[in-house]
Amino acid sequence: MSSKNKLFTEINITPLTDIFLVLLIIMMVIAPTFQSMDNTIVAPEINSGIAIEQKNATVSINREGVMYLNGKQIKQDDLVSELTTLKPTLEKPELVVKADESVKSSEILRVMDAAQEAEFKKLIVAGEPLSKKEQKTLKEKNTDKVKKGA
Repeated sequence: MSSKNKLFTEINITPLTDIFLVLLIIMMVIAPTFQSMDNTIVAPEINSGIAIEQKNATVSINREGVMYLNGKQIKQDDLVSELTTLKPTLEKPELVVKADESVKSSEILRVMDAAQEAEFKKLIVAGEPLSKKEQKTLKEKNTDKVKKGA
């Protein structure tokens, strides 16, 4: 057999490599556009699809661990008695807990224990923490009450 008649049995992978590199470059160019599309989506607030009614009792806890029951500052020790007093005035025995993201979960557990002791049937932990505006409003509202009472 002469060298002209020999069969070429090796596969040339150069064109295959070129195709994969081109596909990789295309994906690298297109991928950031998929991420930028997500920026235009406005996610709904976390409430599991159920709006929290303002008729419920609401316990708010700010960064410093100060508790407010329906906007009125209370001591943690008085929480059970305040909830027990408030319960008959409510349409449903439900308690909403709103806490800043830096509040320790042990504080929220204390509120849960107080709600159980006051025989509340349902406890809702709000998905979004207290906003700075809400914290400021609560603080100002209670500062005004203290000044008027003094």
